[in-house]
Amino acid sequence: MTVITEKKAFAKAAVPILATDKKRLPKFLEKLTPEERRWVDSSGFTGAPHTHCLFPGTEGEIAAVLVGVRDGTDPWALSSLPLKLPRGRYALGKGPVAIAPDVAAFSWDLGGYQFTRYKAARRSPAELQVDPSPKVTQSLQLAEATRLVRDLVNTPAEDMGPAELAAEAREQAKLFGGKFREWVGDDLLAKNFPAIHAVGRAAARAPRLIEITWGNPKHPRLAVVGKGVCFDTGGLDMKTAEGMRLMKKDMGGAAHAIALARLVMQRKLPVYLHMLVPAVENNISGNAYRPGDVVRTRQGHTVEIGNTDAEGRVVLCDALAFAVEHVPKRIIDFATLTGAARVALGPELPVMFTHDEKFAARLAKLAGDLDDPMWRLPLWRNYRRLFDSDIADFNNSGKGGFAGAIVGALFLDYFVPEEVSWVHFDVYSWNDISRPGRPLGGEAQGLRAVLASIA
Repeated sequence: MTVITEKKAFAKAAVPILATDKKRLPKFLEKLTPEERRWVDSSGFTGAPHTHCLFPGTEGEIAAVLVGVRDGTDPWALSSLPLKLPRGRYALGKGPVAIAPDVAAFSWDLGGYQFTRYKAARRSPAELQVDPSPKVTQSLQLAEATRLVRDLVNTPAEDMGPAELAAEAREQAKLFGGKFREWVGDDLLAKNFPAIHAVGRAAARAPRLIEITWGNPKHPRLAVVGKGVCFDTGGLDMKTAEGMRLMKKDMGGAAHAIALARLVMQRKLPVYLHMLVPAVENNISGNAYRPGDVVRTRQGHTVEIGNTDAEGRVVLCDALAFAVEHVPKRIIDFATLTGAARVALGPELPVMFTHDEKFAARLAKLAGDLDDPMWRLPLWRNYRRLFDSDIADFNNSGKGGFAGAIVGALFLDYFVPEEVSWVHFDVYSWNDISRPGRPLGGEAQGLRAVLASIA
């Protein structure tokens, strides 16, 4: 553990961390001795976020750490420290900027994250001791769920196929008293999930639909759906080598769904959880689904396949239809659905679509309050014409390359009735650059805000 919350394990000699920002630093320096001021000046410390300065003690020890922060609510305020400070035990001190223990715990825990399945950690993180509280516990739960998303997304497809994804969901259900079920291979056809089967049938590893249910059936039903394309070649409309390079992360939506399900169960929220993950590989073989094929869906719609690389919406439509049959109060889905969303908003801003104005406003406020960004785009139904088909109810890809993220969301919109509150997140699930607490690789996006919206 990088964050210590058991008081009996506290170290009396923990080094205090004093947080400041650029504005408050000059007044803080006035209280120091001339020697200390010269030390800070010679170190080049200005109070800029994610920088720090070590104060030496009289016997060569570290007496304190001065750290620059954006403000006291920044969830990444201390994330630069665990892997940079000398090994040892640290604690929050009384600096110019106050940082709440729960914020510090989350920031510190994820600042120490390293993906170590295949490569040893480059070093052990420094430790932070934090007074225990319910808020600190919840922050560490969020950090653990974020680590889960990162670990799942970072794991290559060879070790994170449909079966392995199902095993992870089964483990989470077992930990928190949920019920696990799955439909595998041709059983998908027998149980009327034909679209999931069509996309996944070409792979050597069988497609499946993964389900977790948990809670009191008398509580409002919450459906959580995640796209679980464990690797995406693009199918017969094959991606380029470069386009395929990161496709181990195409199950990022599933990772979010599993992590959110974990948090709902762990916190015993007053909902009846119904988590669904269609898990497939979009691969190539003699029985791969083809451009021009017409696929039937669980809901009875027929879909002309305009592009086999628009497979995520095809597998999701059966899962959404199944969720709708159980009359949920709300459906939340996560999917690494479109490159167009990244073109529009880049890698750091997940796209949100919904026709529930009240819930959209709540999510937007929480996203701002929690510094867990997302951005809403419109479900502009006039664009349904972009996936008209002459031989089926609609096509799975849009015409002309226009409004790709909106078209993908509108495709899913066909399968959710207006009276159901539904929110779709088009997430990237990846950090393309390293920042404090957010290293290059898999990432949870919108998870904290979504949890707060249902808690």
